[in-house]
Parts: sequence; structure tokens; C-alpha cells
Amino acid sequence: MEKFEINILGCGSAKPSPFHNPSSTVVNFRDNLFMIDCGEGAQKEFQRRHLKFSRLNHIFLTHLHGDHVFGLPGLIGTMALSGLEGDLTIHTFEDGKKILSSIFDYFNRGLPIDVKFNVIKPEEAIVFENSSLQVRTVPLKHKIPAVGYVFEEKPRLRHINREMCDYHKVPLWEFNRIKTGADFIKPDGTVVSNKLLTFDPTPARSYAHISDTSYMADLAEKIKGVDLLFHETTYLNEDLDKARERGHSTAAQAAQVAFDAKAGRLLTGHYSSRYKDDRVFLEEAEKVFPNVILGNEGIKISI
Repeated sequence: MEKFEINILGCGSAKPSPFHNPSSTVVNFRDNLFMIDCGEGAQKEFQRRHLKFSRLNHIFLTHLHGDHVFGLPGLIGTMALSGLEGDLTIHTFEDGKKILSSIFDYFNRGLPIDVKFNVIKPEEAIVFENSSLQVRTVPLKHKIPAVGYVFEEKPRLRHINREMCDYHKVPLWEFNRIKTGADFIKPDGTVVSNKLLTFDPTPARSYAHISDTSYMADLAEKIKGVDLLFHETTYLNEDLDKARERGHSTAAQAAQVAFDAKAGRLLTGHYSSRYKDDRVFLEEAEKVFPNVILGNEGIKISI
């Protein structure tokens, strides 16, 4: 099965912590890398995980708080110093384009990498698409405009039932058409149903990345059935008032979203530095939703 992996580079929150890096995640989809947020130190963790800069062409920003963007100038500078050329697309809001363009014009001028911007809005929309993958945004509820990203593998082709194809003397050149769902018509006009010639395709996979947001009861419907859900778990329920005040969620609230969405697994992260033991997030979340992965730098999760 083609690669679909989630690499955690940083799972801390805004206040610096000796335990965690600021926010950054890399999605490896069929050896193409897509970064979500780029906090300080992202480029160092990127290299520690033996990820390849040459495979990184898209960076998706959830919002414009510093712990999600301060690593960008250094990352781009290092990519250029590594001899890389070509395009790098940053998906961000209009304000992000203005602010980052000014920073790059000063610190990264003359570099061989051509930084492009895809301006997004806090709305539901498809922001990236190729032949095998679609990325869409879902608006979140934070102190400033913010979005989550849903990475969805496109439906796969059906699998050939070689035994039945040989029995009905299907020529090889027809296989690609049959994989897409077409029936086979024999020279005498007999129609052989596609269901006899193929097996069901491998189910398409999906990953939802829900960063800084207050609890949203309606979010579950927008990410229904996702295989892996990262949902921020900045606070515990004992600090629910702080979570509401600062536009964040608790571990229990994240687990409730996962439960309501019928997600396959929940990945925790964006931990407040007030807690010294990350296991408290796991313990609280597991009381609501059983399939929880405790996020940490260096974790790689296959979907």
C-alpha cells in the first residue's frame, strides 16, 4: 500500500517548553511531503527524522500565531542553502501573504526557491488537489481566523480478478478500463459484468488536522469517518474555563469530537506547558474515546 504517514515535529503550544517543540506536522503521502504549520525548530526536527527537503513543496498554515509560523524563514533559508530550487507554496490567509512576503523579501531575498502563496479563507473549500489527493479546509473557532485541514486520498481503482479475466479472455489492454468500473463486451456481444471481473478497491484513507480551536459540536459532521484525527488537547477539563477563554479545547472535548465523528484514531497534541506529564491527556481522552495515540516529537503514524 502506498505511503500515508503522519510525522510529528512539534506538539507544544504557545509558551516555550523544555519538553516540546512548537507546532509542526509533516504528512508523507506517497513520498510527497506536506507540512502543516512551522513553529520554531521545525527544520531541525525535520532533519532528525530523515525527511527530505527536496520532497517538500507545500506548507499549510492553520493560523497566524507565532508558534505556528516562526520557523518558516529559517526553514526556507536552509532549503536554499541545501541547493534546492523550484517552487514552494504556502497556503495561508491574505494577512499571512502580506506579512510573510515582507519577511522573506528581507531575510530570504535572492534565494533560488520561488515562494508562492495560495490565499485561503476561513471557510470550507478545497485548497489543493492532484490526481490522488485532495486537501480541504474546515473553519475553526479560535481568537483569530483559523482552519483545520482534511487530507483525503481519492477513491482507488478496482482490483482485477485475474482468474475471471483469464476465463473470459479479457485482453490486457482492457484492464485499465475495467479497473475504472467498465464492463467487458465479448466479440459476440456478450456483456460480462464488472463485478465478476474485479474486487472492491482498497478503501481511501483520510487524515484531519484540527489545531487551535474551541470545542465545536458541529465539527464532527465535517470530518465524519476520518481514519486519523489530530485534535488539539491544550488543556484538561479541570482548566475548562481557560480553554474557553483562550480559544482552545480540552482532551475530553477532543475525544468527544473523535467519538462523534466515528474517527478511527485520535492523536493528541498542542499541550500547554502548565502540565509536566503528558500522560494526563491520554488518560482524560481515553475515558471518552478508546483509540487514542499520545502525540510526541518523533512519532510516525501510518494510515
